[in-house]
Amino acid sequence: MELKRLTLEEWADALPDSGFEVFHTAPALSVLESHTAGELHLLGGFNGDQPVALFPLFVRRGPLGSTMCSSPPPGFNIPHLGPILMPQSPKRRKREKQNNEFAEKVIGTLDADGSRTLFRAVGAPTYGDPRPYRWAGFDVGAAFTYRLPVEDSPDDLLSSFSKSLRREIRDGGDADVVVSREGIEAAEAVYWHTAARYAEQGEEMGSSWEYVRDLLGALDEEGRYRVYTAETAEGRFLGGIIVLYSNDCAYYWLGGARITHDGVSVNSLLHWHVIRDVAEAGTEDGGNDRSGSEDGPIASVECYDLVGANTERLCQYKAKFGADLAHYYTIESAGPRMTLAKTAYERVNSLL
Repeated sequence: MELKRLTLEEWADALPDSGFEVFHTAPALSVLESHTAGELHLLGGFNGDQPVALFPLFVRRGPLGSTMCSSPPPGFNIPHLGPILMPQSPKRRKREKQNNEFAEKVIGTLDADGSRTLFRAVGAPTYGDPRPYRWAGFDVGAAFTYRLPVEDSPDDLLSSFSKSLRREIRDGGDADVVVSREGIEAAEAVYWHTAARYAEQGEEMGSSWEYVRDLLGALDEEGRYRVYTAETAEGRFLGGIIVLYSNDCAYYWLGGARITHDGVSVNSLLHWHVIRDVAEAGTEDGGNDRSGSEDGPIASVECYDLVGANTERLCQYKAKFGADLAHYYTIESAGPRMTLAKTAYERVNSLL
């Protein structure tokens, strides 16, 4: 295997049709590169001309020769990034060999196990074998998220929710709440509404509006985001959600503050509209065709990621959707030198 450092254009060409996160896309990585203090390294493992593994990392040089390698970079509300494997063989022995070799080359190229390097990656649920990093001396831990399969019809999905959630959604349909899809102006309203709720709890958003605006602008060309808002019939803003889309998954990314209007859970109603739209997109034009559409990748989406199942008080609500519990892995430098570097990540993860 040959390890290459890729341009964004080469990265886009190497990205597979499925099995990646929305932040693995070239437009998202380009925005991150412009907003982070570090340098973007797009590493690809190749067998001949065939890409077999990819890993985006942000490398920041510090004082006295220290280096921080992260995927994703902290402070940008990115739940998962990390490596992508594209095995050429169905045989486990060959797949594991490829994974091991790629990990060794990444570690060696970045000096990731060096005494002056801090390394941290949070992989996607699709990356299921971080053992090569553990064998190389890194700490590997598991974390969790909820992913709701959306191949079923909206009615079947609704019936799978908890009784209380079904009641909230049905009550919302009879209430003075209008849910609609909006554009970038509404995204800004969702951002500042969410920032205000964070401030009420003594928390910070962790990412700027300028970053959110640039990200949505970059994702817009491929139809990889939607904004859902809830208003009263008189037009008073109640809340909203920004949803991002990979080819496989929709992500509850920003917004969704807990708001009740006339006894109706606005948050539950917003989530339901997102889920219903994805389910309906996958069954349009005859049958369960999820090959994609002109309206972005929504028709190929197979799950809705509620983003995070690691905080008990939040899980009590998210579990009502009857979603599958999915695990993902964190890979980080071992020992006390990593403790301070982990703080930035833990501040974000505590909200997921």
